[in-house]
Amino acid sequence: MSSSKTLRKLQVVSPVPADIDIANSVQPLHISEIANELNLSPNHYDLYGKYKAKVLLSVLAEVEGSKDGYYVVVGGITPTPLGEGKSTTTVGLCQALGAFLDKKVVTCLRQPSQGPTFGIKGGAAGGGYSQVIPMDEFNLHLTGDIHAITAANNLLAAAIDTRIFHESTQSDKALLNRLCPPNKEGKRSFSDIMFRRLKKLGISKTRPEELTPQEVKKFARLDIDPDSLTWRRVMDVNDRFLRKITIGQGPEEKGMVRETGFDISVASEIMAVLALTTSLADMRERLGNMVIGNSKAGDPVTADDLGVGGALTVLMKDAINPTLMQTLEGTPVLVHAGPFANIAHGNSSIVADKIALKLVGPGGFVVTEAGFGADIGTEKFMNIKCRYSGLTPQCAVIVATIRALKMHGGGPEVIAGKPLDHAYLNENVALVEAGCVNLARHISNTKAYGVNVVVAVNMFSTDSEAELSAVRNAALAAGAYDAVICTHHAHGGKGAVDLGIAVQKACENVTQPLRFLYPLDTGIKEKIEAIAGSYGASGVEYSEQAEKQIEMYSKQGFSGLPICMAKTQYSFSHEASKKGAPTGFTLPIRDVRASIGAGFIYPLVGTMSTMPGLPTRPCFYDIDLDTATGKVIGLS
Repeated sequence: MSSSKTLRKLQVVSPVPADIDIANSVQPLHISEIANELNLSPNHYDLYGKYKAKVLLSVLAEVEGSKDGYYVVVGGITPTPLGEGKSTTTVGLCQALGAFLDKKVVTCLRQPSQGPTFGIKGGAAGGGYSQVIPMDEFNLHLTGDIHAITAANNLLAAAIDTRIFHESTQSDKALLNRLCPPNKEGKRSFSDIMFRRLKKLGISKTRPEELTPQEVKKFARLDIDPDSLTWRRVMDVNDRFLRKITIGQGPEEKGMVRETGFDISVASEIMAVLALTTSLADMRERLGNMVIGNSKAGDPVTADDLGVGGALTVLMKDAINPTLMQTLEGTPVLVHAGPFANIAHGNSSIVADKIALKLVGPGGFVVTEAGFGADIGTEKFMNIKCRYSGLTPQCAVIVATIRALKMHGGGPEVIAGKPLDHAYLNENVALVEAGCVNLARHISNTKAYGVNVVVAVNMFSTDSEAELSAVRNAALAAGAYDAVICTHHAHGGKGAVDLGIAVQKACENVTQPLRFLYPLDTGIKEKIEAIAGSYGASGVEYSEQAEKQIEMYSKQGFSGLPICMAKTQYSFSHEASKKGAPTGFTLPIRDVRASIGAGFIYPLVGTMSTMPGLPTRPCFYDIDLDTATGKVIGLS
């Protein structure tokens, strides 16, 4: 690809300017040029402006017989609250592979939520000279996928409360008559979606008037238990005052008041469904199978029971197509899905990865990023995403920084927004070596899946040669295939060429098949305990509520699903303050919930906030529009 029309040479300057200034200094190519380089013709994608396009799922059918390229996942060590540059490394590695090593490459990334963009984090397009552009479009509305998820999620929420309301005021017969109104000839019939419910109930009759009174009751009355409802409304804004709300206070709702709340849109199960689906038909089934709560008899109630699965699919029909963008150096990027990395699996979509692997072909590379540290993101990538996709990665990159390793070695607390302690800015090899226990456990955990592990050390100007050498030695001693110092933030792809070479060798020399941490046919507790063991826990303690939920999900037939652990990303353990590689602790499971449509059970380890709040000084103070040029300023 070195002769590619799309590749551009970056003019890097030092010190590195603000991310948005770098992004605005590079004129993106028309997205059709990026598509051409991947041999996509105009009928393979829909344009969304000049710089982004939706790649249509029909491409998969056309390339079905062709072979896949190499598949690489980027995870990290347990991070500081500042983040260690995982997205930046993912982009920098791809720029190195495409612009400097003549490889066909596609970067597959999650779409960021605009909540953190305006809140505490700023943008998530990478950083420095390793970014996805246009950065403002990547970080804000993009092609509207998150808005579609918001609309679908809230349609289902409205359907739930409306159904409870109507059932509370009508007889079984009246319900049936309203659910199956007469046509012009006066005949009643079931709509297509109703046959799904009839089949589930074991009723084979095809006309409403054939139902016995008992069947009418079973079919028409969902009898939802309001206390069992798990479905909440969502919006893509950090609004802490919506975490707990009361609904139904209007006079027409006849006193049907209940407590509920909002989550951020990326925490919606519909987002997790989008990320794990493999086709339009599969997405339709998953959306319809989403469980919103139980009936008073203890049976799960689904979106299809409410008659809304088809409508949800219609709202999501464009969102299933990944969005094509580009890096600063003109290599292609597929942006798709952005599930919460705690209560969901925190990985971009299966369909984007599948399309990308076919487009790069043998010898090409698809690099995707897993959310949070490898104990959460890479574990879920392997045990959840790879199970549903059937894809096998050859290499896993683990991103580390000297500052994070010093923190794990016993350094002072790192707090976002506060200057780093002098311990992080001056050489201290002993502190780095002590912290490498965290890196070593991530390496051994990740190697256990059968992939080769390459450590990428993101270098800062304050890092010394002795410190960097200590990390490399510790990584190799722990079993890493290679460990490479990277400067892609400051130099773009050129600063990750050594990483690219190491990743290529690691992919070419993989010798083992993919191995999962646990088999699916063991019980929920056995799977939880296998994951807890990888954290270093010596045991698991279940609350009364968790025991109750495990029993219920097992009884309902959901125990064969993979496990998606919801715990802090700041420690292997459940306590964020426990750095390094703690052992001998008991992991407490506070509650167990299920995303049946997405296809996983998620135990809660401690309290998880699914609606972030805004800090005293949110990022939106810096974000504005240059009204003379129309360019966004202040995104970081």
